[in-house]
Amino acid sequence: MENIKTAAPDLDSKIIVQKTVYSILFSVAIAHMLNDLLQAVIPAVYPILKDKYDLTFTQIGLITFAYQLAASILQPFVGFYTDKKPQPYSKIFGMLFTLAGIVMLSYASGFAMLLVSVVLVGIGSSIFHPEASRVSYLASGGKRGLAQSIFQIGGNMGTAIGPLLIAWIVVPNDQHYIIWFGIIALLAIGVLWRIGNWYRDHLTLNAGNKKVIVLPDLSQRRIVMSVIILLVLIFSKYFYIASITSYFTFYLIDKFHLSVQDAQYHLFIFLLALAIGTLLGGPLGDKFGRKYVIWFSVLGVAPFALLLPYADLFWTTILSIIIGTLLASAFPAILVYAQELLPKKLGMVSGLFYGFAFGMGGLGAALLGYLAEKEGINYVYDICAYLPLIGIIAVFLPNLKKKEAPKA
Repeated sequence: MENIKTAAPDLDSKIIVQKTVYSILFSVAIAHMLNDLLQAVIPAVYPILKDKYDLTFTQIGLITFAYQLAASILQPFVGFYTDKKPQPYSKIFGMLFTLAGIVMLSYASGFAMLLVSVVLVGIGSSIFHPEASRVSYLASGGKRGLAQSIFQIGGNMGTAIGPLLIAWIVVPNDQHYIIWFGIIALLAIGVLWRIGNWYRDHLTLNAGNKKVIVLPDLSQRRIVMSVIILLVLIFSKYFYIASITSYFTFYLIDKFHLSVQDAQYHLFIFLLALAIGTLLGGPLGDKFGRKYVIWFSVLGVAPFALLLPYADLFWTTILSIIIGTLLASAFPAILVYAQELLPKKLGMVSGLFYGFAFGMGGLGAALLGYLAEKEGINYVYDICAYLPLIGIIAVFLPNLKKKEAPKA
């Protein structure tokens, strides 16, 4: 933690704002990794739960929808509240919800209990993300794209590791072995306590400071239209990602006759590619401009997505790596771009975009599950291949120029 000199609080607060606090950035990334690893348990155990409880694809889609709805609908409200009343330790409270959901998931005996358990995990996620993203922003020292990428790669690494641990721990044994993931939740609480201490000290140091907030030199109408464009891009990105995270294992099993474990390894490769893309997206946005990274990363996926349904196993793996890397580079750039559009509402913006991303992922999973049930799993990928073409609308995003607002 940064040393605090009581004799010169104004100087210390200035330093803590201007300096990139890497220890906190990496702590938040680790917390994000542990949080999203626990979330990744849910889709990773779908093949096990499907066989054990004879679930349909529609029911699997509804499970994802219930989780994602709980993870999305609360986030803007959490962010709006904490914009006005920051809560340094709220993330711990969220992790307790996640822990309760993981314990219930390990002992769920039917569809209804599965729904309740994933809703608890979703509530935990909705409390975690807005404030964790704000801490990342505050610790960035102005390197916002880099900070967001560090934060995001933690989440992507957790999402990638989750299915791998499920393949090693749960698949060879039983659903009840999910309870071992509760240890990860307890570890996350320890990390979040340290972050909460730093955030509390940061708020104390800056309590009396007058801040200069940099606003975009855009009309209110242009800002609103830009936010709408960004949300449409989120829709395209997360609908497509839902087709992979929820159904890629079933697609590989059905098309290439892989075992559950082998299919999980291929899902891990895709999720690892997401992590790599996330790491690249923020710094590239800092260097070349977020608009161009957003445009390239969403629209650039299109040719590879269109080829995927026609590829053999080897090329399916290669294409999934390219798709994952390109798609993931978009989100850090999108989120920081949105934060720069509305810099006075960091929590609400973070909550809105994380919430919308989760919501679109959940809605996508539910609709695609129904589609897979009616038309077959291969048809899902034929249809989803066209979603990245929506990325062309990024051309209408303005290049951000900034002006200083009056001191508040």
